[in-house]
Amino acid sequence: MNESVSQAVAKAAAARPRHAFGEELLRQARRPFPWLVVAFTLVCGLVPYLADDVGLRESLLLAAVYVTLASNLNLMIGFAGYVNFGNIVFFGLGGYIGVYLATAWHVNLVLASLAAGILVGFLAYLFGLGILRLRGAFFALATIGVNEAIRAFVTNFEPWGGATGIYLSMDAYEPLGGPMNGLWICYFLLVAVMGLSLLLGYAIKTSKFGLGLLAIGQNEDAAAVLGVPTPRYKAIIYSVSGFFPAVAGSLYFFKSGIIEPTSAFDLTASIESIVMLMLGGAQTVTGPVIGAFLYEELRGYLLVSQTFSHFQLVLAGALLLIIVLFVPGGFMGWLHGRLPRLRRWLE
Repeated sequence: MNESVSQAVAKAAAARPRHAFGEELLRQARRPFPWLVVAFTLVCGLVPYLADDVGLRESLLLAAVYVTLASNLNLMIGFAGYVNFGNIVFFGLGGYIGVYLATAWHVNLVLASLAAGILVGFLAYLFGLGILRLRGAFFALATIGVNEAIRAFVTNFEPWGGATGIYLSMDAYEPLGGPMNGLWICYFLLVAVMGLSLLLGYAIKTSKFGLGLLAIGQNEDAAAVLGVPTPRYKAIIYSVSGFFPAVAGSLYFFKSGIIEPTSAFDLTASIESIVMLMLGGAQTVTGPVIGAFLYEELRGYLLVSQTFSHFQLVLAGALLLIIVLFVPGGFMGWLHGRLPRLRRWLE
């Protein structure tokens, strides 16, 4: 997008009247895409349960986690134009907070997960006010530093088990009706979080706030001159992008029965989230879904392959390079370019 288009987006973001919000929300609700998201979420939640297929449940559970991570990463990379290599810190920190509240304080799992999301979002806002003063590679490196600093803190924080982490006993699942019911409840909640993440991305993309973020991503200085409050917008989206990953981390690690610093703050997951996003298409809502499902299938094949099991990250890096060089819009960018009418159905 050239500078004149960027300025037009910024002017629209700064000039749209506030009283039109209700009308805009009603108009967007009449479009088919939000209802497609609801239908997709219901299908993912009900099919494994009705078929009583545990294998399918576990596969879709991982896909739901990947979609949540990639779609919220899209808020920073696709919209605001800030590459966050350390977005897994939200997932890990939310996991620790939620699991600790649910086990040590016996807080209801849903409330513990929501509390984890709110607290992580608040901390992200505070961190964002500082590190979002940086741009480009400096910001990307700062996000890695934040992740490693939090991991070092958690590794030495004894109430959370230090380096060994937190292990859940069978008693932790009793409020959910036992371990088997607990696994299904965690699955349903993770699928719901995935659906809400997609609806959040759609709401932001079609809002005045989303226009401001797109203007920042294209030309931040021009957006500021034209009235977009760039520091506040960036801090808000950095905070928002941490809420659902934190909630998902709480549910995922509670379901797993164990959380430790190595797995909770693994930078590999951040890199894979970026690959998923770019594979499906940044600045789109459907792209992270397609990228996550495609990469989850590829990852599953690589892990069981005797030939390629040790080259998973090598192939992920090569895939990312190919996408950036030859298909920068990802799968959805390629599809929208050939079938423009699909934009109404697949955002």
